[in-house]
Amino acid sequence: MNYRLGVIGYPVKHSLSPWIHNRLLNIADLEGKYNVIEINPDHFSMQLLELKNKKINGFNVTVPYKEKIIPYLDEIDDEARVMGAVNTVLQKNNKWIGFNTDGKGYLRSLENKFPGILKNKMKSILIIGAGGASRGIYYALNSAGFKRIDIANRTLKNAESVVKVKNNQTKSSFLSIKEAESTLDKYEIIIQTTSVGMKPREHETIMKLDQLKPGTIVSDIVYQPIMTSFLQEAKERKASIHLGHSMLLYQAQYAFEIWTKKLVPVDNLNKKLQAILEAK
Repeated sequence: MNYRLGVIGYPVKHSLSPWIHNRLLNIADLEGKYNVIEINPDHFSMQLLELKNKKINGFNVTVPYKEKIIPYLDEIDDEARVMGAVNTVLQKNNKWIGFNTDGKGYLRSLENKFPGILKNKMKSILIIGAGGASRGIYYALNSAGFKRIDIANRTLKNAESVVKVKNNQTKSSFLSIKEAESTLDKYEIIIQTTSVGMKPREHETIMKLDQLKPGTIVSDIVYQPIMTSFLQEAKERKASIHLGHSMLLYQAQYAFEIWTKKLVPVDNLNKKLQAILEAK
């Protein structure tokens, strides 16, 4: 089989997905090609129809189409439905099926960095931010059975909306950023999901870490720069840090598995991707 894969978005030419997925094809010893498919917002419906007629095997979806794609799908899996966003589409039996790999991709990256981390469900977790990434990560952690997942956000109403996706006995509180700053020592895992600290504003940080206790796992999903100001301060306070590019990589691994039914190891790509991003 010769796989025809790609990523749609606008703009999308800067995407690292072709670099990742073409290497996954090579590692899996599969024939095929993963390409950038830039779709102009003014011609979205027409270009999407053209894409469907090309019988592409699957594609990723990035901004600004993660929600806009949904009415064009034939089916959508439960997680993507709860998220209200799709970032991966599988073509099967002439139907398009939508998935969201954010949450599971993040958990895979966390487990890879800290083996066994998902076994202790009593760890207290703080998620900073209440956007789409926060929702996906919260859903995955909730589904994994963690008992305490709090949300810190500038707008508490948005924080409350994240928790609407929960499906078990997870307990969650909603905190302002200031409230979270003063109680950081309560948490074993802290996950920063906002765009604060992303280039070109890499000197910004979402909150002070004065109350952070040594040994806390601190994660930032921003990967440009690789070492955000948030992570740098956490490292200086002897936290165990988790870099954002690994979520990108493990999201791709999960999407590739959806398309090909092959779980491809990506450990060897982790440092290579990090080096590419550090050079940017």
